[in-house]
Amino acid sequence: MASPDDYRRASGFRRSEARSGPRSALNGDGGTLIVTPQNLEDALRTGHLASSGDAVTPETALRVGAVYGCVRVRCTGPATLPIDIKRRVDDRTREDANDHAVWRLMRKRPNAWMKPHQFKRMMQAQVLLRGNAYALIVPGVRGPQSLIPMNPDRVQTKQLDDFSIVHEWTRPNGRKVPLRQDQVFHLFGLTLNGFSGVTPITYARETIGTSLSMDRYVGRTMKKGARVSGAAQTDKALSDPAYERLKASLDEFRSGEDREGDFLLLEEGLQWKPMSLTMVDMQWIESQKLSRSSIAMYFGVPPHMIGDTEKSTSWGTGIEQQKQGFLTFTAEEDLVMWEEGITTDLIGEDDLFARFNRAAFLRADLKTRYGAYREGRNGGWLSKNDIRGFEDMNPIEDGDDYDAPLNSNTAPEQQQGSEE
Repeated sequence: MASPDDYRRASGFRRSEARSGPRSALNGDGGTLIVTPQNLEDALRTGHLASSGDAVTPETALRVGAVYGCVRVRCTGPATLPIDIKRRVDDRTREDANDHAVWRLMRKRPNAWMKPHQFKRMMQAQVLLRGNAYALIVPGVRGPQSLIPMNPDRVQTKQLDDFSIVHEWTRPNGRKVPLRQDQVFHLFGLTLNGFSGVTPITYARETIGTSLSMDRYVGRTMKKGARVSGAAQTDKALSDPAYERLKASLDEFRSGEDREGDFLLLEEGLQWKPMSLTMVDMQWIESQKLSRSSIAMYFGVPPHMIGDTEKSTSWGTGIEQQKQGFLTFTAEEDLVMWEEGITTDLIGEDDLFARFNRAAFLRADLKTRYGAYREGRNGGWLSKNDIRGFEDMNPIEDGDDYDAPLNSNTAPEQQQGSEE
């Protein structure tokens, strides 16, 4: 663990250097950091534009309901599950290390202004939207005393020739500050190089851009009228006054919310020809469904968890199997990422490790939870006080006994008495 002096030297918190360095072109909401001509060239070459012409960034992507739903669902596990710091006593025994500084960070206060739930949810969202989440480790006498979130757009992770990792943080004044690996709490999921992550936003850009474009088009269509009800037709050329009167009349008719079923006065031989063009004819509904399912696939979330239940029932074993698949393949990946990140970056001791209490997933399912307790009690591996502890209840006297399984053999002396 780095000392306070190392932290100050590496971070460069010195007023004499605050005025040095190039100015950045990054606004307060994040985005692409441009401090050199090469940064500008890379941004213009690659950019964030989809084929639809929409700029797909973490901020704009969240405007798509499917993206927001997927991010919300995947942030729920790490943000709400209780996390414990465990100590290995021997090969078979573990005990809670509630006196460790990291336990306080994860369960009480990660920094001066954030609560654990907010911190974990924000860091998980950064991983999903930007590929990486960073927090500066402020060291203390007994371990880390604070975690300061850093905007991922201002951090560039590099691997040096000696295979060591350095995080280059760009301060608001544009000066680059190198931070060692043990000074940063770094979370990332899918990676292609082994030291920095990639985000679904990068590879789902076209799908998300199409959704943004459709939402914008549908909004304009609904504002001006969801369908064209008819056309005024004539074989003659309209005079300029008649054309202006007709145009003004049509604009007034379309803009009024209470003009449904009203009629128009036509002149100079105009005839009204009814027309019907609906959103179904334009296949918008089908396109939106396809985009929603594709986005859910990119984020590894079952469609029913973001409200798409058209191809699956809301009840029964189908939904239960999808939920279990999400917990096994997606939520478990997020939890392991957090556990390994905390154990490696924050604890760094061989006999200590972080562990989420996955049993909390069952708290909303009373029947399943009580059934699991019954199996554990009848099987002999749970005591009454163990179960009461899971339910945040105080222990009772003589509640630490472990009953023999119901299908086990009786004691040898009882077997001998029965034979006699």
